[in-house]
Amino acid sequence: MAEIKRNVAGYLLQSKAIMLELTEPFTWASGWHSPIYCDNRVTLSYPEIRDYIKEAFELTIGDRFPGPEVIAGVATGAIAQGALVADKMNLPFVYVRPAAKGHGRKNMVEGRIKPGQKVVVVEDLVSTGGSSLKAVEALREAGAEVTGMVAIFSYGFQIAEDNFREAGIELITLTDYHTLIQVALESNEIKQDQVEMLKQWRVDPSNWKV
Repeated sequence: MAEIKRNVAGYLLQSKAIMLELTEPFTWASGWHSPIYCDNRVTLSYPEIRDYIKEAFELTIGDRFPGPEVIAGVATGAIAQGALVADKMNLPFVYVRPAAKGHGRKNMVEGRIKPGQKVVVVEDLVSTGGSSLKAVEALREAGAEVTGMVAIFSYGFQIAEDNFREAGIELITLTDYHTLIQVALESNEIKQDQVEMLKQWRVDPSNWKV
């Protein structure tokens, strides 16, 4: 798993799915200022990278959550990722909307799922875990047995760890913040004196400033 973590971190930096900018931080939709910006949908534009991520997901699911009957992607970022994994594993696929449709059947889970089926959720990015766990709740309400969640990357915020623990869901990520920073340092994406700043941001992102 350590090799997968390093390889995925390298791919995210190489494709600029993750960008680090310490002098002119990004502003998230939440209003937080951040030296890091992540858009893992970018990896879909690179066949070698998307294939590696797909295969890493398959290995991780087989190791940590064996015997899934359905793969579920979280809209919108993980719909494509989840569909790729489901295709690789020859399993049914569904995706979960952030909110129920306002027309038609007004469903939140798109696709066919039977009560009692074992479902593994695929996510592209986990920050606080709020939207990810909302998808888990929707699947549970549809009668699914959610056995776990896999994601490409997580910032590792304490609030996310607390939220997943409270929901009783195990989250496994292909790479993590610590590995990303180490790989970025080794590849000269950042300098040693910037590492402490990045660590400070992760501890208290809502109050962080340059």
